[in-house]
Amino acid sequence: MKYTNLPHTDIKVSKICLGSMTWGRQNTEEEGHAQMDFALDKGVNFIDTAEMYSVPFQEKTFGETERIIGTWLQKNNNRDQVILTSKITGPSPTFEPIRDNLGFSKKALDDALHGSLKRLQTDYIDLYQLHWPERNTNFFGQRGYTHNPDEQWKDNIAQILKTLEGYIKAGKIRHIGLSNESPFGVMRFMEEARKGAPKMITVQNPYSLLNRKDEVGLTEVLHRENVGHLPYSPLGFGQLTGKYLNGTPKNSRVDLFPNYNRYHNDNSFEATRRYQQIAKDFNLSLTQMALAFVTDRPFVTSNIIGATSLEQLEENIGSVEIALSDEVLKKIDEVHQAIPNPAP
Repeated sequence: MKYTNLPHTDIKVSKICLGSMTWGRQNTEEEGHAQMDFALDKGVNFIDTAEMYSVPFQEKTFGETERIIGTWLQKNNNRDQVILTSKITGPSPTFEPIRDNLGFSKKALDDALHGSLKRLQTDYIDLYQLHWPERNTNFFGQRGYTHNPDEQWKDNIAQILKTLEGYIKAGKIRHIGLSNESPFGVMRFMEEARKGAPKMITVQNPYSLLNRKDEVGLTEVLHRENVGHLPYSPLGFGQLTGKYLNGTPKNSRVDLFPNYNRYHNDNSFEATRRYQQIAKDFNLSLTQMALAFVTDRPFVTSNIIGATSLEQLEENIGSVEIALSDEVLKKIDEVHQAIPNPAP
């Protein structure tokens, strides 16, 4: 395994982060425990979760993923061996069953954090993230930003950071980060950090061969402000394994949850076919080529991978040892130039 530090800290994390959103819905507690056992044995010490997981969201299973991680930590007494990240749910009518105060008010943060700590059976979370912004902006597959002049969003970022600072001082969280955030949002938080507020050290956004939009604008922010990128969906909901090129496999995510088709437009399929040919030409698996590309980007701190089986997990973790040649990278960029960001 390869390791790096979370920016501005001495916390060493594996370059592969274990995503957990399927545990409690597609995967049982036993399977979730087995994945964590396997990953830890392979050197993965970084686990990502969120209060709203498992995914797809439903009222009876929200928080289940954190609970599964909590029982694993309690069973193994190994909290000191893992770096744990979780997220507070942003505002959305879809997720109202979680709490009646969604968003990032002090009451919402209090309720969300203490609920996560209880389910995780831990006294602290290493990295606590805002799952998506309170304001109107383009995330979750929206290609462009459409301004709403009637939006009621009140810029309360200074107050959010003050509340989070209280949890840091109390030892309940160690560091803070963002998710599904834009260059404007990251810089707005950086502005408060310059005034003495705690700094957001990471941003967790989708990033893959099918979605490189963060390279436009955000990566400059990441480099100049020393903020780490934690890419999620590096395989595009499984599209970049190639398994959907000849139909939808039974019990795959898109088969079980047809609305999870963000990466299934015509351009995504065409780009995937071209990437698959590159992988074949250089004796690589498409899965490992796609993951190795993401992991090796200079702005990436750790690549969040997920799996529903140990076989998938082994292949995904193994991608960390693959170094793509300049020739492979050139071929990848040729496809990107021809079909840029088909699934933002």
